[in-house]
Amino acid sequence: MRLDQFLPQGVAALSRSLVRKVIDIGGVHVNGQRIRTASRMLASGDLVELYLDHLPLVPWRISSQDVVFQDNYLIVINKPATIETQPTHARYKGTLYEALQVYLQDPFRPHQKPEIGMVQRLDRSTSGLIVFSIHPKAHKKMTELFKDGHVDKIYLALVSGQPASAHGEIRSLLARSRRENRVHSVTTGGKPAITRYRMKSRLNSCSLLEVQILTGRSHQIRAHMAELGCPLLGDQRYGGPMVLDGMMISRPMLHAQRLKFLHPLSAQPLEVSVPMPADMDQALQFLKEVK
Repeated sequence: MRLDQFLPQGVAALSRSLVRKVIDIGGVHVNGQRIRTASRMLASGDLVELYLDHLPLVPWRISSQDVVFQDNYLIVINKPATIETQPTHARYKGTLYEALQVYLQDPFRPHQKPEIGMVQRLDRSTSGLIVFSIHPKAHKKMTELFKDGHVDKIYLALVSGQPASAHGEIRSLLARSRRENRVHSVTTGGKPAITRYRMKSRLNSCSLLEVQILTGRSHQIRAHMAELGCPLLGDQRYGGPMVLDGMMISRPMLHAQRLKFLHPLSAQPLEVSVPMPADMDQALQFLKEVK
């Protein structure tokens, strides 16, 4: 039986046309391997796994408005929230990495894949700046810049409550708890993490912070803000409120606003920035008006 015939029988809520879309974006695996061919014939004993992330099944594509900087060696993208940085079990097409392959593809060399070096990552729910190296000469040098802490990374964070101090620094060892699927500070065994923050706006029930991370640990800002007693608005995993002053919050309110580093080839200073995204700005304006 064909793969797109088998799945609707096993999952009654999925039509054959919907199954084909899920297969196309990469959400179906057979015997542990992603399969993107709807006509794949199955044999007795095959293990078929289907993953759904409940995001749009139309693959996201990069437009020129999303590109903040590009030369022969680097490209900087303003990533929207809800877009995965790299492929997941649920999708390959429409992730930032795949969309970048499509965007950089040379139409005169369709079989030659673009050279892409992933030197940083952003959570799916985090919007803002992310840089990729797109030339072999830049891959190693960009990796070293991030590894050695020579990239200034500035975020905007809309958090619950107010920190005790208008500015400060958090240093800890962060470790992941697989049981809770989150990171937290530990006394031993974790990786060093340094986060600096300063107040930009103080509201009745929340604050807008400018956050600088001197290390790049997974969920670093989310964990440190929660441990500061000011979790990100919308960050349910780390204790942040999903509703504040009657406003529904759809995602953790975190935005990568500014990157600054020396170009890996020319060594010239390069600084890029983008404004606050519409959903964060609307939330901030709404909360400012709440008495």
